[in-house]
Amino acid sequence: MADFIDALNGLVWSKGLIFLLLGAGAYFTISTGFMQIRCIPDMMRQIRHGEKSENGVSSFQSLMMSLAGRVGVGNIAGVATAIAFGGPGAVFWMWAVALLGSATSYIECTLGQIFKEQDRDTGEYRGGPAYYVEKAYKHTKAAPFMLVYALILAVVIIVSTSYFMPGVQANGVSAAVENAWNIDPKITAAILAIGLAVIIFGGVKRIATFASMVVPFMAAIYIVTALVILFKNYDQIPHVFGLIFNSAFDHEAAFSGFLGMAILWGVKRGLYSNEAGQGFGPQPAAAAEVSHPAKQGFVQSFAVYVDTLFVCSATAFIIISTDMYKVFEGGAEDGAVRYQGALPEGVPVGPGFVQSGLDTFAAGIGPSFVALAILFFAFTTVLAYYYLAETNAAYLNRWVKNSKARKAIIFVMRILVIISVIVGATTTPGAAWALGDIGAGATAWLNVIAILIIQVPAQKCLWDYRKQKKAGLEPDFDPEALGIRNADFWVERKRIMRERNLPNGAVVSTVNEEN
Repeated sequence: MADFIDALNGLVWSKGLIFLLLGAGAYFTISTGFMQIRCIPDMMRQIRHGEKSENGVSSFQSLMMSLAGRVGVGNIAGVATAIAFGGPGAVFWMWAVALLGSATSYIECTLGQIFKEQDRDTGEYRGGPAYYVEKAYKHTKAAPFMLVYALILAVVIIVSTSYFMPGVQANGVSAAVENAWNIDPKITAAILAIGLAVIIFGGVKRIATFASMVVPFMAAIYIVTALVILFKNYDQIPHVFGLIFNSAFDHEAAFSGFLGMAILWGVKRGLYSNEAGQGFGPQPAAAAEVSHPAKQGFVQSFAVYVDTLFVCSATAFIIISTDMYKVFEGGAEDGAVRYQGALPEGVPVGPGFVQSGLDTFAAGIGPSFVALAILFFAFTTVLAYYYLAETNAAYLNRWVKNSKARKAIIFVMRILVIISVIVGATTTPGAAWALGDIGAGATAWLNVIAILIIQVPAQKCLWDYRKQKKAGLEPDFDPEALGIRNADFWVERKRIMRERNLPNGAVVSTVNEEN
């Protein structure tokens, strides 16, 4: 079974997927006029002053829900793994992926907003890949094919986020907690399951509230800690950046011949962490209350920066500035050790690199600090995964007429996610990561192809936003004026605004579609 999983993982994460994701990112960067750089002021403005309503969360809460999914075990263990198998140069390629992926994130998350709708049972906004794949071509002869595509995408996301991917997070928590405090993984699994149940049975608003409290707090502490370590070793700062850039282009003698591995592991772990193109960002993006879809596209573009340029970089700086890492040949721990560094013998690849780095600052704090960081990062990530699974279950529920049956399906979904966390916390790390990679890769294949086909409405939104801002207006979305079909939520919203003579940017929370 293990051989089959490894083979499937290799097939999913082939060079084809890497080229597809990088190519899409480069294309969207050019076609949007480098929006991920030009629109940074708009990103900041929307995060600070975003709208909110009874049915939709604020842009900040949506950002935190998205970051809850992006910032997880991959930001600690994943970065350490990338350095171990790709050398320090892998960090540069993680940065490159983030820059390109930010444009991809804008496209997919803006599409999530354009084609969102209201849940008839809860009133909450729902959207995501399945929604925009179905709706974008609903008025064409391709509608039957796109509907099948959407159904497949919804099922794949449900399986990935409810079974494959939570195990990585739960396993990371149980391993870190056992290493720090010698707590049995079964006890950790039980505590995680109880905490998860308390939050997810409270619905989207409770998930958003919890994420908006925990994520910025833990991310800030982690980044500040990394900066303290970096400035403690201030004499190493030129060396750290020089090593990253030289290794990235095979100009570092110690890592000669590692260019291919640096790109592979940097791209792979970067994409796994920041999730750009995987189709996970559009769901929390659609939950936000905004007057124009582009606004939330900007916010989710910034989420990629926070995840990779800030949190992943923090991990890399802790590891490289303290020289607490080793690099293996062949992309596996059984390969020859190319570089040992100052890392003590016996420290395995993963969080142990970060723990050892922190111990150089204050002996003994590494295991406990990393365990707490992973605990909070991973827990909020599992919450985000559940939300993704629930959103896609809600999409499939549109064909279920009985309201009690729809609620029962969501209930079963919650139980399954809790079970998957328990199983993941007590399984082996290798199996957990392999399944997680398969889940992330499978959704990426389906989603990136889809957004390359469906991108035009998101491009029109960006053009329309810029045009309204240039005219001194508060951007407000009118899909019919832009020739965007099947954006039914926004058409109804605009109709209500005209009836009530509301100004641009007004919050309209009375839209309630029958699905």
